[in-house]
Amino acid sequence: MGLENVKRALKPLTIVGFVEGISFLLLIFIAMPLKYMLGLPTAVSWIGSIHGFLFLAYITMLIIVIYRLKLSFSYFFLGFIAAIIPFGPFVFDRYIKKKLHM
Repeated sequence: MGLENVKRALKPLTIVGFVEGISFLLLIFIAMPLKYMLGLPTAVSWIGSIHGFLFLAYITMLIIVIYRLKLSFSYFFLGFIAAIIPFGPFVFDRYIKKKLHM
């Protein structure tokens, strides 16, 4: 598969991963402190719901990319683990691009 095809296949994963990573950081560093320090649970409800949707979108995109590029299960596993760690999607994006020589 050519480099242009790899870039085209990875672009949606990069975009969704970026947005999902930002939503996770908002949830952890803004919404949760608002809930537990100021007693405002509404922020967690809203941001948590958005993050949940984006998490599922990220996992779906990860599965699609793994299938299209015919990558091993280890890439899926690492991508999944990255999705549950703060800053993980950003690190995984750099990792997969480095491994695919981009």
